[in-house]
Amino acid sequence: MSTAPIITVFVRHAADCKYKGDEFSRRCQCRKHLRWTHNGVQYRRATGTRSWAEAEQAKRDIEDQLSGKAVVKTEAPKSLEEAILLFVQNKTVENVGAHLIRTYKRELGRLQAYCEREGTFTVQGVTRETLIGFCDTWMVTYPSSYTRLKVKERLSGFLTFCFESRWLDRKPKLPRITVDPVDSPPTMPLTADEYTRLLKAVPEAITDPTEAQRARALIQLMRWSGLAIRDAVTLERAELIHDGVYRIVTARQKTGVPVSVPIPPAIAAELLAVPNSNPKYFFWSGSGDEESFTAAWGTDKVAPVLEKAGIPDVCHMKSHRLRDTFAVDLLVKGVPIEEVSKLLGHESIRTTEKHYAKWVKGRQDRLDALVTGAWAA
Repeated sequence: MSTAPIITVFVRHAADCKYKGDEFSRRCQCRKHLRWTHNGVQYRRATGTRSWAEAEQAKRDIEDQLSGKAVVKTEAPKSLEEAILLFVQNKTVENVGAHLIRTYKRELGRLQAYCEREGTFTVQGVTRETLIGFCDTWMVTYPSSYTRLKVKERLSGFLTFCFESRWLDRKPKLPRITVDPVDSPPTMPLTADEYTRLLKAVPEAITDPTEAQRARALIQLMRWSGLAIRDAVTLERAELIHDGVYRIVTARQKTGVPVSVPIPPAIAAELLAVPNSNPKYFFWSGSGDEESFTAAWGTDKVAPVLEKAGIPDVCHMKSHRLRDTFAVDLLVKGVPIEEVSKLLGHESIRTTEKHYAKWVKGRQDRLDALVTGAWAA
């Protein structure tokens, strides 16, 4: 027995249409739309045509998709909208950070919009050809090849979810994306001299004494905790604890991965002395948009101090150099990369190895031994 919903063609008339009182009029050239209810959810979609006959064909196409007539891969066709909602809900249950949840919603919303423009409304209707066409739009949406690679990884996760949910009988293969070295954010730790100059430059770059104090505390926090700037500027005072040592105990907003990082007492004291209008946070007011607040601190605080310190602008992720400094300092002093990965809050050690493997002391020692051994030979 078919479970296809009843789909209705209706007209959205122009303001000056003489038939605007009749939404089922077939005599005008206004745009035709569809509406239906499926699994308790109401849908409205434009057909992209002014022809009633073409709108009827679009209606039949969707009815065939939702009934399983056009797609015989599974017995229960799943709309893209439902699949995306379930995927995001699953990520929320996994305690993925709010920032990443918003990223998934935005990127998968673009997938849904593209597929619907192509006449595809169900997961089962998504083909490799559809995905190639969708990925082709990324050249404009995401100019950086590194960003496109990360978007591909997230899309692949969604397709895996659909396959494991048995909405797809196989996972379509996505196009290969080669990262341009220019786009890949480099690992650029600050030298000891550069960091000294950076702290010295704070009051020179930020003339307001209170704001200079806050900026210096943020820089120190990022350098000695390895927090990304978003996690640092939204850090709550309750997330700095003292259990014999001072430590930052929080979760990465990007990944939701918990981190617990000891920090020097002097850095904790500087952080606790930071004035802020909201007693819950060290830096954030608690109102407004977190992303805008984070971007403003990077642009108005960190970047000017780096410039005043005469530190070359070698990458587009300026504040990330403080996080790099934290990680590389530990690695070159012999801390295992597995432990550094945990301190950084990476979901996988592969992420840590990708950016920091060349700084692992043991690895460099082995390379040095091989080279000097070759000299003797």
